[in-house]
Amino acid sequence: MMTGSERYGAAPGRIAGPAETRAVNVVGNQIDSRDLFTLDREIVIAHGDDRYRLRLTSQNKLILTK
Repeated sequence: MMTGSERYGAAPGRIAGPAETRAVNVVGNQIDSRDLFTLDREIVIAHGDDRYRLRLTSQNKLILTK
């Protein structure tokens, strides 16, 4: 079974560092989730002083938690 990184073309086992920058294509108000999960199956979204985790599950569903 392929991991999210392998499925989306990133190097297996590679994790972005805290200062790493990447480009995400935005069309109107839409972002393709494949662009968000190229390096890992979880991203952190900063919203004001709060942090949220957006995870991609093994069943290819999205879960947002605070």
